Amino acid sequence: MSETRKEKSSDGETKPQTSFVNKFFRGSKLRSSKAERRKEGNDLRTTDCQPGDETQETATLVTAKPLPSEMEPGRRMEKNEQFLQKLGKNAVDKCLDLNNCRLTTADVREMGLYAAGFHREHHGAFTLLPFLPDLEKLDISWNDFIGGTLHSITEQMHLVSKLKSLRLSSCRLTTDDVRALGEALKAVPDLEELNLSWNSNVGGNLPLILQNFQAGSKIHVLELVDCALTSEDGEFVGQLLPMLQSLEVLDLSINRNIGGSLDSIAQGLKRASTLKVLKLQSCGLSQKSVKLLDAAFRYLGELRKLDLSCNKELGGGFEDSPAQVATLEHLAVLDLHQCSLTVGDVVSLTQIIPLLSSLRELDLSANKKMGSSSENLLSRLRFLPALTSLLINNCALERETFTALGNMLS
Repeated sequence: MSETRKEKSSDGETKPQTSFVNKFFRGSKLRSSKAERRKEGNDLRTTDCQPGDETQETATLVTAKPLPSEMEPGRRMEKNEQFLQKLGKNAVDKCLDLNNCRLTTADVREMGLYAAGFHREHHGAFTLLPFLPDLEKLDISWNDFIGGTLHSITEQMHLVSKLKSLRLSSCRLTTDDVRALGEALKAVPDLEELNLSWNSNVGGNLPLILQNFQAGSKIHVLELVDCALTSEDGEFVGQLLPMLQSLEVLDLSINRNIGGSLDSIAQGLKRASTLKVLKLQSCGLSQKSVKLLDAAFRYLGELRKLDLSCNKELGGGFEDSPAQVATLEHLAVLDLHQCSLTVGDVVSLTQIIPLLSSLRELDLSANKKMGSSSENLLSRLRFLPALTSLLINNCALERETFTALGNMLS
């Protein structure tokens, strides 16, 4: 796919077929004129290759390009600008989004023909960084080829020191990548968002990445979903939270081993007063975890969204009526689906939930034991004027429950 193939036209002229890059940028708003496309096609033609000799053809295409080190700076800039135009960007853009491009190593090599950089072996897209000094957002998520090559980006991170958002979810980062990233983050002091979700090698290595975050860090969003975090990583997060005085979103979902270190995390949350979103879905939480979190809720007055879903051992944790949940006056979203809620939990929640005056979305789905005890809870939901979404599917509801639900909606 990365090689420029040729086919014979009706008059015998050799023409290059559409390459991956041309296909990839077909939807770009900033298209080259017909003359420019014709010129690019002429630039790629070779005259000394025999049709069908792919090895010889590839070699000619590569050697026909001047080495980046030999290319004039103006010409280098022009090539990179052409690449950005195909991408629908320009040299002053603050956002470079290559999310889910499905690029392969061969594709990246082909992209390098369009965006010549400082070194022939560097990935074409990332040699653009020196020409984007005002870059604020870089998203290269869901591209498997990144794994093992992150150094090609981190080595240039100091050139984009204004970076505010870095998203690297599902990039198959290696341990070496993680180590390189930790060093590179020193060069972006204004970073506000970091997403490393779905990278299993982050687990056990989290301190290598975040150890350079100091008090006064500007991080607003930290997402570490399904990173195979260990209990030790959880302990580290608890120690780190007091330093993240601007943190608004913390997502540790699908890290089943951090439940054992929730005591440390809860202690850290007591000093995270700016937090607005807390997601702990499928984190191995237990009945004890509810009580630990409840002690921290009184310090989280700005919390808007709380997700404790898919923690099947959590059932029974609300039975002792954790009163601090009711103090979350700005809470708009509460997700407790698939938490094995007991009859005692529902009784306690019946007292707590109606006090959450800002609540808009409530998810109690897949709690099969609450069916017979949910009548009173549903009847009291009428005291929530902002409620717009209620999910109670697969809860073994009984006839009386539907009657209460009808009365609430009337």
